[in-house]
Amino acid sequence: MNQLWNRRQTLWMLTGVTGSLLLHACTFGNQKNQKTTAIGLNPWVGSTPLHIAKEKGFFDKRGLNLEVKIFSGTSDANSAYMSGRLDSWCPVTSEAVALAAKGGAASEFRIVLIQDISNGADGILARNRIKNLAEFKGKRIAVEQDSVSHFFLLKALETVKLKASDFTLVNTPPDAAAAAYQSGQIDIAVTYSPYLTKAQQAQPDGRIIFASSGLPGAIADLYVFSPQFIQDNPQIVDAFIRGIFDGLEFLNSNREEGIAIAATAIGISPEELTNDLQGIKLPNLAENLEILTDRNSNASLLKSMQSLAEFLKERNQIQIIPELETLIEPKFLQGIQSEA
Repeated sequence: MNQLWNRRQTLWMLTGVTGSLLLHACTFGNQKNQKTTAIGLNPWVGSTPLHIAKEKGFFDKRGLNLEVKIFSGTSDANSAYMSGRLDSWCPVTSEAVALAAKGGAASEFRIVLIQDISNGADGILARNRIKNLAEFKGKRIAVEQDSVSHFFLLKALETVKLKASDFTLVNTPPDAAAAAYQSGQIDIAVTYSPYLTKAQQAQPDGRIIFASSGLPGAIADLYVFSPQFIQDNPQIVDAFIRGIFDGLEFLNSNREEGIAIAATAIGISPEELTNDLQGIKLPNLAENLEILTDRNSNASLLKSMQSLAEFLKERNQIQIIPELETLIEPKFLQGIQSEA
């Protein structure tokens, strides 16, 4: 599979770790009464509760030995999953829709938990002389083609009735787009944190003209497992989800220590992580249930993914609109709620 649906490839590439490391780490079995499994991650701030849970032993106390592995690229993760060598990873909504539309092994996954929702972490930078989105017409815009940033840009421009033919796309990865804007080489750039905030702070002639907070629910990162793995190892999935919530609770009650733990794991400073967390929402149990089960909610994941699928099909980026409802598996969350 190509890398059209890349969410955070640049962050993955920074790790210098090859995807092959993960392929040999997905072993399951008892080791001192624990179940061992591995998850593929990237250095993204949305995984903050997971890193806290790992460091504080919250997974261990629930009988789960979680091995956190870093991929160097999204194609490695997709290939590993589709070949059955990976049971869990963290796609973004656009990638999930694309894989579901592809069918076959690519569509065999279930969303059990929302990792995070972008609420300002993705954004569009523009010079001060560009007063609004309508003035993007005829301009050159630095954005990674066919990425989630490209989707975000087109959805933003739809609000002012502009389309892809109304601007010139300069195909640029998110880090390079921010750098080009920061250095004055381009007037408009689409990127995400930490590149977004750094470029904004470094370039006085400009600002974030539009952020993902203006398109609620459009961009979310997901925790997914294969249906077969869920069937064979429900206790692992349950322990994983509960561990994430333990990590989130610790972050809320011991923020300074939690930030320090996650910043080290992600590879940024505590100050950067604190700032970047302001641009995402880390849903709790009640919010996750609303997102995954309430079709009438404005936060509904199904509603958001359906809109995204229609959007991508209109642009011939997917050939069919897949059956998205079957991808959502809320039973573990519902089980936790029933205990409350």
